[in-house]
Amino acid sequence: MGGQRENYYGKHGMPQKYDPTFRGPIHDRSCTDVLCCVLLLLAIVGYVVVGVVAWTHGDPRKVIYPTDSRGQFCGQQGTPNAKKPFLFYFDIVKCASPLVLLEFQCPTTQICVSRCPDRYLTFLTASATGELDYYREFCVPGFQTSQKPALEVLRDRECPATLIPSAPLARRCLPAIQTEKGVIMVGNQTTYDDGHQQQRNVTDLLEGAKKANVVLEARQLAMKIFEDYTVSWYWIIIGLVIAMVTSLIFIVLLRFLAGIMVWVMIVMVILVLGYGIFHCYLEYAKLQGEPGSDVSLKDLGFQTDLRVYLHLRQTWLAFMIILSVVEVIVILLLIFLRKRILIAIALIKEASRAVGHIMASLLFPLCTFFLLSLCLAYWASTAVFLSTSNEAVYKVFNESACPFAGQTCNPETFNTSNITKLCPTAQCLFAFYGGETAYHKYLIALQFFNLFMFFWLANFVLALGQVTLAGAFASYYWAFKKPEDIPAFPLFSAFGRALRYHTGSLAFGSLLLAIVQVIRVVLEYLDHRLKAAENKFAKFLLGCLKCCFWCLEKFLKFLNRNAYIMIAVYGTNFCTSARNAFFLLMRNIIRVAVLDKVTDFLFFLGKLLIVGSVGILAFFFFTHRIKLVEDAAPALNYYWVPILTVIVGSYLIAHGFFSVYGMCVDTLFLCFCEDLERNDGSQERPYFMSPALSEILRKGPSEPPKTADTQG
Repeated sequence: MGGQRENYYGKHGMPQKYDPTFRGPIHDRSCTDVLCCVLLLLAIVGYVVVGVVAWTHGDPRKVIYPTDSRGQFCGQQGTPNAKKPFLFYFDIVKCASPLVLLEFQCPTTQICVSRCPDRYLTFLTASATGELDYYREFCVPGFQTSQKPALEVLRDRECPATLIPSAPLARRCLPAIQTEKGVIMVGNQTTYDDGHQQQRNVTDLLEGAKKANVVLEARQLAMKIFEDYTVSWYWIIIGLVIAMVTSLIFIVLLRFLAGIMVWVMIVMVILVLGYGIFHCYLEYAKLQGEPGSDVSLKDLGFQTDLRVYLHLRQTWLAFMIILSVVEVIVILLLIFLRKRILIAIALIKEASRAVGHIMASLLFPLCTFFLLSLCLAYWASTAVFLSTSNEAVYKVFNESACPFAGQTCNPETFNTSNITKLCPTAQCLFAFYGGETAYHKYLIALQFFNLFMFFWLANFVLALGQVTLAGAFASYYWAFKKPEDIPAFPLFSAFGRALRYHTGSLAFGSLLLAIVQVIRVVLEYLDHRLKAAENKFAKFLLGCLKCCFWCLEKFLKFLNRNAYIMIAVYGTNFCTSARNAFFLLMRNIIRVAVLDKVTDFLFFLGKLLIVGSVGILAFFFFTHRIKLVEDAAPALNYYWVPILTVIVGSYLIAHGFFSVYGMCVDTLFLCFCEDLERNDGSQERPYFMSPALSEILRKGPSEPPKTADTQG
């Protein structure tokens, strides 16, 4: 037996030895992982330079206002197009390209107009019927109805060949395609007629127009979502404030009534899930016999208006089944883990005592949230400015052979250049948004660097929060007489130690995690690109890589979290701390399996309760089922936009508050394992743990051990 024990310790490191001078977080420290600290500072300087360059070249107005082929904004005050808010495409068929979503432009002549076409009309017909005054609204600026032949006007792309009925959507004039009795129509012109020339032309344009609409559908959806945010943002903030207050009240009650609150939380989660099942059944039963309610989700396909799905019985049946499965899983877990739950509740009670002595820890997630918000805002603004840094590039287009075809040109001086003399039919047309400078050529690399730095800094902020909380709670645990021996301001002391000595270690751990996360983003991008491919082996290999890197990210998060606790206590570098933490956990693997996941499960139920309560309130409010104030709920395109935002935001807020308890439990558990190895509970080597924690977690002699509180 002794040989097996020595062999076990040999595989997982040697246990800590008794040290009479050890009293918790070490104050005599030195800087760790200095190289990573320097690397982080250099990367931040480079990130600032990228942001400044992006803000110098970028123009976010391209996202808000459409731009014509000359780069002028439509509808912006103080510009020649101030009274022309809509963008008109000469040939909408050319917009049927996925690059439209990335380059903010279609490769066709575009002009700003005061209104969209409301009738079908060709240039030849307008010239013959005297409707050129109306048609001129959709020609290039400065076009005059002169004696120039119509064919030359069309050749020089001064006017579109055809106008089709259009409707403004996201400030773009798009074909007004609709269906009536199964017949596809553009405006009021059906595509099936007696063979007139107009109807034949519409039929030719219809397929291309449909493709253009499909390509622009994602952008249209985004614009509608943006509109919903503009009218509901204050109610979203109110919902998030309610979630914050609810989380704070729950955590405070957990401090004083840990056992009761945990059981109340468990019961409430079961009741909330039960109500969700009941509500889905009511909606399912109410739709019985309603016209169209029995259409299957497969037959309906994808719809941008998600409200359509709520009128299907199959949708509510799916919701009801999902909630029922979750309810059953929760109940079964509670039944099989009832004894472990009692142990976890006792550990949560001990964590509540620690939080009670360090109440400032409850507010520390606000600091982490503020720093994360800065990282997110800087990343998002830099990404927008980088995306809008491109300039309009014009190239020579010619239907016949021309040596200048494909070369860049200037549309303002093109007609007076030598190109028109050598190639009379050549045109200087808009090609794409881009640039010929080195900056424009490496925009993709800069976007990649922007994403990488966001991951690195966000993980660094989270690591700083974890090591700060770990240092504060470790000070509580290793105080021999609680609370007399707890140092003053333990949270601020831990924060100062982390920044002064261990910035490099935090940068090292967050760098490893950022690299894995960026690789996962690249794999997701490749998976998206290979969806249409037929190479099954490539898809299988990509799926395996995604699974492996997902597991690697989870393992790194677990390892980093425990390494940060060891850094906070001992002040060692990242690799040493990670190794010691891993071996310590392996030497106590049974306790880890029992307590770590059970406490995580209980905290997840707490988050689920808060998110479910706030989500139900948001659902009833934004669907006008309850009225706090008359006409308070705004009119929305998609009411699921604010509801999902409130739900996701509530989860993040609840996670922020519960992360304090989670970090406290992990720190106390790791310190407890260290305490068991350093001490034996005798008069000479008493435990630092409280008697309650010793009784629950300790496995030792039957006689009561000597602990810090009993000695005091």
